[in-house]
This record gives sequence, C-alpha cells and structure tokens, in this order.
Amino acid sequence: MSTIFLLLILFLGFLITFQIAKASEYVGVLKGEKKNFEQNNRINGFLMIAFLVLGLIGVYWCNELYRGKILGESASKHGEEIDTMLYITIAITGVVFVITQVLLFWFAYKYQYSEKRKAYYFPHDNRLEIIWTVVPAIALTVLVGFGLFYWFRITGEAPKDALQIEVTGKQFGWIFRYPGSDNTFGKKYYKNIDDAKNNTLGLIWDDPYAHDDIVVNNEVYIIKDQAVKLIINSRDVVHDVGLVHFRQKMDAVPGTPTTLWFIPKYTTDEMKKKLGNPEFEYELSCDQMCGKGHYTMRAVVKVVTREEFILWRAKQKPNYAQVFPDKDPSNAPKIDTLPKNPATAGVQ
Repeated sequence: MSTIFLLLILFLGFLITFQIAKASEYVGVLKGEKKNFEQNNRINGFLMIAFLVLGLIGVYWCNELYRGKILGESASKHGEEIDTMLYITIAITGVVFVITQVLLFWFAYKYQYSEKRKAYYFPHDNRLEIIWTVVPAIALTVLVGFGLFYWFRITGEAPKDALQIEVTGKQFGWIFRYPGSDNTFGKKYYKNIDDAKNNTLGLIWDDPYAHDDIVVNNEVYIIKDQAVKLIINSRDVVHDVGLVHFRQKMDAVPGTPTTLWFIPKYTTDEMKKKLGNPEFEYELSCDQMCGKGHYTMRAVVKVVTREEFILWRAKQKPNYAQVFPDKDPSNAPKIDTLPKNPATAGVQ
C-alpha cells in the first residue's frame, strides 16, 4: 500500500509540474517571447540564490544531526587513525565544495543575461592552468599518502602475540577457525570440503596440527586490548569482510588469502553501555555483492575480556573431535581408580 501511495504522489507531482509548465508557456505567448525570457531569467537567478542558501543550511543541519550518531566512536585503535584520515579528507573537500558551490550559484545569479552587458571571453591563462592543476594534485597526493600509510599499517605484520583467526566466507555465511594449543593451523585442501561430514574447511585429518583446530560458524570471539589478526579466505566467490565498527574492510578472494589486524578497544558490554543500546552487537558483514542471499551474510563479533575468552575457548570442542567422537579424549570411558570397598583396600 505504501508503495502505491508513493507512486501516486510522484505521478501527481509530475502532473502538477507539467500543468505549471504549460500555463507558463501560454502566459509567455501572451506577454511576448522576449519579455517572458527576461522574466524567467530573473526567476531562475533568484532560485539559484535560494538553492544555494537552503542547500548550505541543509548540509550544515544534516552534519549536526547525524555527526557521530550513525557509527559512533571507533571500536579499534586503528579505527581512530582511519577516522582522523576521513575527517582531514572531509575538511579539505568540504572547503573546496563550499567555495565552488558559492561561486557557481552566485555567478549564475550575478551574470545572468543582460542586454547592457557583453560577455568577455577569456580563452587561456597558463598561470590559472598551473594553479588548478598543481594545487589539487598536491592535495590528492597528501591524502593518498595518508591512505597508503594506514593501509600498510593494517595489512602489515601483526604483533607476535596477536590472536590469529582464519575467516572463510561462503554463500551465505562465515566460518571461523582458531588454532589449538599448538598455536598452528592444520593443513586443508579444498577437495576435502564436505559439509555433510562437518568438514566445512576441508581440513586434512592426517595432519596432527589439524586435530585441535576449533571451527565455529557465524560468531567469533576476540579479546579487548589484544591484537587480532584475521587470515581471510573464500570457499566460492569473492566476498568482503566488513567490520564497520572497527573501521576495517578486506576482500575474501578464493585461493588468495588476505590479512588485516587491529586492536579492539571496548568489549561488547562496554559498547552497549556507551551507546545506551542493550541489543547492540558488533557485526561482521559481507561488503561485496555475492549472490541472492548476500543480505543475510552476517556474523556476530563478541569482544570479551581475556578471562571470558579463556572460559569460552575451554568450552569449544575441536572440529576433529566432532567428526571423530570416538577419538575425542573427553569421551573416553572414565576409570575408577578408587577401590569399591575402602575396607578391603590393598587386600589380594
């Protein structure tokens, strides 16, 4: 119903505009073409000034209304640098935007057609050419330099104590793998992938390093104030790891692992309090159109304290133990080492 109502409004708006245009055309015929042209010119000149003033007020109002409210404060230390870079970019481009728009609309009003004024043609000036070529080039070079610096920071070598997590995208979900106590990922082979047998990553079970790897789906735990390194893969098409609250983004490409790392600043519970939203969760989304179920490709990121992470990890069962429960040490029969009758202990 709302769609039909919206279409009806658009149709009526078009109809009204068309009728106004026709009426203006008939008035112009009655008044004479020249007089109508001059009148329309004056109206367009004043509309240019009105659009300029209202447009700048609208830009300022939107900035005040939504500044810091859409995403909130960055939840990672790298994100602070990304935000700083964006603020610098917005400041530079904002100044250029205001100057160019003011000149554009003011000139349209100031130099509207007049019989008393003859246009002055200014075909070429080397100094102006150099100025509006060199100045933007320098500004863009500085901005690109900042971008490359921060890019190499988040994609460079992570600290040695970083928590390593393998992230694999598939249509339409995320698979996360943690190395076991050996802190080494086991080998995998794409032909071994078998969802029916709970081997979603194609782990090679003959590799002992794969026996303690922990595999979870659509929910990942990371630790506050500790670097986390994501090793990103894809099982099928190109996906994209989007961590909007941490200001991170990286493609997940089949056959070509990519990496990024960052340091979370706030736990999930702390961010809930900061935002005043008890339902808040950090999100890992797919930022690359990957098929008809793209909109559902979302995972929850839990930022917890070290103690909470240790407790959560202790409850996780390795993928190997899930596939081969008979080889899981925790499923081995318990041997009662106490004598059934303490009174006969040591009696043959």
